[in-house]
Amino acid sequence: MTRKVKHIAIAGNIGCGKTTLATMLAKQFDWQLELESVEDNPYLADFYEDMHRWAFHLQIYFLNSRFRQVKRISEDERTVIQDRTIYEDAYIFAKNLYKNKFLNERDYATYYGIFDSMMEELKAPELLIYLKADIPKLVGQIEKRGREYESAIRIDYLKSLNDHYSEWIENYDLGKLLIIDVNQRDFVNNVEDFSYVVQLINREINGLFSDS
Repeated sequence: MTRKVKHIAIAGNIGCGKTTLATMLAKQFDWQLELESVEDNPYLADFYEDMHRWAFHLQIYFLNSRFRQVKRISEDERTVIQDRTIYEDAYIFAKNLYKNKFLNERDYATYYGIFDSMMEELKAPELLIYLKADIPKLVGQIEKRGREYESAIRIDYLKSLNDHYSEWIENYDLGKLLIIDVNQRDFVNNVEDFSYVVQLINREINGLFSDS
């Protein structure tokens, strides 16, 4: 095969397994890995304690971090798999914070102005993998990984995010989309589940070339 996919991204709610799957796929396919900047985010713990105060700061940090990621991906000759997309920052998290009045009108408009300017410079991933997970799965995964700052995440916050994800994915048209329901799958501990995911991705990647 003379061509190769340059940019693959994994999308999904908090706790759905994006980072773990991205890491596993990078190893499986020998892809470059771009992880979400979480542990070194200076606003995340404060945000979960006081969403009204820190929502704008957090979203701007994530937006800038993701923009730098996508710029690096566009300049990389290797195939890159990205943990979460810049679209989720805007269409899921910032939108959710605005709808729930954690972002006011002025800050939301400022945020979207920056996002729109960035969109003029960026290309969408060739393949978007969406990990679909219901609330019990998300809560179980969040509890299992035991991050202290995530202990303050509320169920209604996760549900609201899931609603925005459903709306976004239903209307996604920027590139090829693969939806994987992970509610009954454990690709970490079950080899067959991981093989199933790999087969799905192989099929979609091959389809990218046959469609071109």
